[in-house]
Amino acid sequence: MPKISVSILSIPKENAVSTFYNLETAKVDYFHIDVMDGKFVANNNLELMKENALTISHISNIGLDVHLMVENVEEIMDDYIDLEPQIITFHQEAIRDKERTMEIIQEIKRNQIQVGMAINPETPIEAIEEFIPYLHLVLVMTVVPGKSGQALIPETLEKIKALKKYFMDNNLEINLEADGGINDKTAESVKKAGCDILVSGSYITGSENFAEAVKKLKGEF
Repeated sequence: MPKISVSILSIPKENAVSTFYNLETAKVDYFHIDVMDGKFVANNNLELMKENALTISHISNIGLDVHLMVENVEEIMDDYIDLEPQIITFHQEAIRDKERTMEIIQEIKRNQIQVGMAINPETPIEAIEEFIPYLHLVLVMTVVPGKSGQALIPETLEKIKALKKYFMDNNLEINLEADGGINDKTAESVKKAGCDILVSGSYITGSENFAEAVKKLKGEF
């Protein structure tokens, strides 16, 4: 059964605390913190996401799944390391330098945090292949990063299948996460492709019953 990481990107600030509590009781597995700097992606929510992550760390036992959609990974990463998240994921496209990438990976690991690397829909698996053995997680963007509510790009499922095969062929115990356009209609195909963690935002947070939405994604209905 897959784990569910709920994106809090579209949660109104005035309802945030009560929504976080209701999501925890709905039995999500992670809070997915989409951090955007206005450079790597168009939107800038640095202050809001840090505030939300801090609030969640104070009121919830659910792990933080931090997704850095930023250019200056090292600076923003340090802001979240102090919150002791379960996962910090950064984008291959933000670095494009082997030495710097390995330094970031090692720094996250030194803080006893799982490290993930994300790739955009157009980025080939080959771009991250040399780093895969050092990772705990690979996140496949199934939409263009930066906006909520987009439809899943079907071609990204082939990338998920290829990564799953690569992990199995090389005896690697690495989680596969998919992010974007995941709802009750698309979840099954993403799970069949091999994903271990499904990121879903507006499908859950916009539903009338969070717990029912989570169960549908997990396949409990």
